[in-house]
Amino acid sequence: MHPGGILEVITGPMFAGKTTELIKRIERQIFAKRKAALFKPAIDNRYSEREIVAHNGLRYEAFVVPATVEGVEKIREITLEGNYEVVGIDEVQFFPMDIVGVLNELADRGIYVIASGLNLDFKADPFPVTRELLVRADNIIYLTAVCTICGRPATRSQRLIDGKPAPRDSPVILVGGRESYEARCREHHVVPD
Repeated sequence: MHPGGILEVITGPMFAGKTTELIKRIERQIFAKRKAALFKPAIDNRYSEREIVAHNGLRYEAFVVPATVEGVEKIREITLEGNYEVVGIDEVQFFPMDIVGVLNELADRGIYVIASGLNLDFKADPFPVTRELLVRADNIIYLTAVCTICGRPATRSQRLIDGKPAPRDSPVILVGGRESYEARCREHHVVPD
């Protein structure tokens, strides 16, 4: 194991500023003259095919890889072959569980790894990948959003279909933005049976 490796996880609901925080942390490392790379899953093409884009419009160029075992292997390969000192992964919850071992390995090799991902799915169940990364993290940044109903801190992502809460039997993965989701507090988060 090389000194200096760290696994940092940024988590919270939709609209909490996770991607903005990820970009900010990567930029600080680049200003410090460290070689850094960002990765995103190909499934997330909401705002750009080639960039990580926050809901506020902040954008940064990224390696786009499939959210598959092959994509996870590509993250390892690009990071090691490119001698990157810092890597950021956005929307980490979309990757298979293999990402946990690879990011842990990269941190063990002395790389500063920053993973950003949703805490809970629309039913308020933990995303397994995020949960596994959190228990292995050296540092956790837990962000909250603002509840669109009452203005209190929001820890949940409310899925909407035609403006109404999505039923429990809806698919877990639906890539979307303000047209499909709102930030909600515990009290105002609704999942109809």
